[in-house]
Amino acid sequence: MAPSLDANASTTYGDWRDEFYSKGYVVLKNVIPRAKALQYRQKALDWLSSFPTKFDVNDRSTWTSENLPQSFKAGMYLNYCAGHEKYVWDARLEPGVIDAFAKIWDTDELLVSFDTVNITLPGRKDVDWSPWPHVDQAPERKGLACVQGIINLSEAGPEDGGLLLMEGSSRLFDKFFALNPPDRTQGIGAKHYDFYPFKEHHVKWHEEQGCKLIKVCAEPGDLILWDSRSMHYAEFPKSDTIRTIIYACYTPASLAKEKDLKRKAELFHRWETTTHWPHCNIWGHGKAKVNGEVDPLERDEPLEKPDLTDQLLKLAGVKAY
Repeated sequence: MAPSLDANASTTYGDWRDEFYSKGYVVLKNVIPRAKALQYRQKALDWLSSFPTKFDVNDRSTWTSENLPQSFKAGMYLNYCAGHEKYVWDARLEPGVIDAFAKIWDTDELLVSFDTVNITLPGRKDVDWSPWPHVDQAPERKGLACVQGIINLSEAGPEDGGLLLMEGSSRLFDKFFALNPPDRTQGIGAKHYDFYPFKEHHVKWHEEQGCKLIKVCAEPGDLILWDSRSMHYAEFPKSDTIRTIIYACYTPASLAKEKDLKRKAELFHRWETTTHWPHCNIWGHGKAKVNGEVDPLERDEPLEKPDLTDQLLKLAGVKAY
């Protein structure tokens, strides 16, 4: 297993891991061939178009909440079996994606999160967008405990929707929380163990320590990796490009406890999405609700089911290595 980022600060690997450990993130180019990434992107747009609503990807007047399934932050589809569509699993199984995480963790016996997709439509008038700087690792956890990933399927240039990350913040993780003990009694941080939100003055503190908020740019087929201790959030598109990505995180299967593997298998068989964490903190998002009732747009299985290969079932935690 990889040591903590701090422990690796003086180690030289002679490859992209040097940048990852020094900055807390890295962009790996052409992990998936561009043409194939664009095929996955089309699959994502086809999925969004498959619901029985008036949504038309070619008609911006239909890009409204009433014509779309429910999402978090206007693009993260946590329900509707979205994280288990065949194209999502095919992308998770891409050799270049798995190899990158295997290199980080020094093992190819990995579990993958049942993370979801983000399809953010630009120019929407019904979206009230605001930053939500956060980390996806509990302050109580020490060291490099999770590496998050984005399989990028669309252009993510300076004006496009994408990832904003506080470069260098992962190195200050322990120092910040030593000065600011986590408040587990209020807000979303009280409910979701591995999600911790920051306030505006916390962002300023990091900047005063020399950190810099940067837009992580990438192209279709690139893989973005970042240390879960890095402060980050998404930026709404300023361009006309539909942001299209797949979140994918992998950790060693050896880290998982039996009870977590059992829970993970149960969620897999129900086609539920989970948090970013593959081996622990396993909880599902369940069904989307409307006025307390299951959303009529909900599904009991993916539109297109994945092929249940041995490799997929091992990554899902359903089958042992």
